[in-house]
Amino acid sequence: MLALLDGRWPVTWSVVALLSAGLLTVVCSIRLATLGDVLADRTGWGEAVFGAVLFGLVTSLSGIVMTGVSAADSEPQLAYSNAVGGIAAQTLAVVIADVFHRRANLEHATASLENILFGCLLTGLLGIALMASFSPQVTVLGGHPASAVLVLFYAGGLRLMHSSELPMWRPVRTQETVPDTPQPPGKDNERATGLLWAEFLAVALTVVLGGWAVTHAAEGIVSGTGLTPGLVGAGIMGVINALPETVTAIAAVRRGAVTLAIAAILGGNCLDVLNLVVGDIVYPGGSLYHAAGRDELFLTCGALVMTTIVLGGLLVRQRRGWFGLGFDGTLLIGIYATTLVTLAF
Repeated sequence: MLALLDGRWPVTWSVVALLSAGLLTVVCSIRLATLGDVLADRTGWGEAVFGAVLFGLVTSLSGIVMTGVSAADSEPQLAYSNAVGGIAAQTLAVVIADVFHRRANLEHATASLENILFGCLLTGLLGIALMASFSPQVTVLGGHPASAVLVLFYAGGLRLMHSSELPMWRPVRTQETVPDTPQPPGKDNERATGLLWAEFLAVALTVVLGGWAVTHAAEGIVSGTGLTPGLVGAGIMGVINALPETVTAIAAVRRGAVTLAIAAILGGNCLDVLNLVVGDIVYPGGSLYHAAGRDELFLTCGALVMTTIVLGGLLVRQRRGWFGLGFDGTLLIGIYATTLVTLAF
């Protein structure tokens, strides 16, 4: 039994673990959406900030574990592709959540300065990760200097968003704009804040354990099937990595917390870029960025393009569009599908 826990899992075990972890993630994520919505009101942070920072952190925990464990197991390409593959899959979650918001295009209803700034932050983080892969192979204390730059860039972005200056840009309010307002009283609203935080952290720990199981299952599939790490990381680990954001975004939309839905996706994606920092630190073979192959860099470019499209959707604010999804939703589906097909060959 210990050998199975520490070594490569058989393909059958790996498939069962992936399905079980995926189901567990869905159940936990539905609960996280409710807890996050209530705590956003209790703390006074609002859905955008709470969703992008704390909510995004919790939903990214499984991805952090996946990238860290893969890198520590000397599977750098699997670690890298999980991080950026999760970003691509989570960005596609915008389209899935949009299906459940039929009043208008979701990006139209959730346009806010905070969400747009988080999108800008994400494009910058992905750009730095790409620059690191093409930079000299230098390591300091076991990690590439770009890892420190990524952390500082993220912290600086958060500080910029919380500046006290009066914003010079605001989205125009329309009949379809959904404001961030406290939810009406309910069962969870009557519970003590401490109990809500305790349950929030317990669900987060469960998500972490699921991420550990997915990592070993993915390594077993790579060794047992011959599939490339890039395809497994993007198409399997990345999709499961994206389940928390996808499910919680759908649940948040159904609760009317549409700003929380978009913020959780964009904020979670920003934190997923920082997964590369974790992988870079624990990877024993040097710089994780330089261990990325052609597939992983192609996947990073795909995530960058998809993020740009979401930003365009938030700025254009199309009420209705192509196939009922808007131009951005249709393009996101096309680019993600093209990316996976390309990685398969």
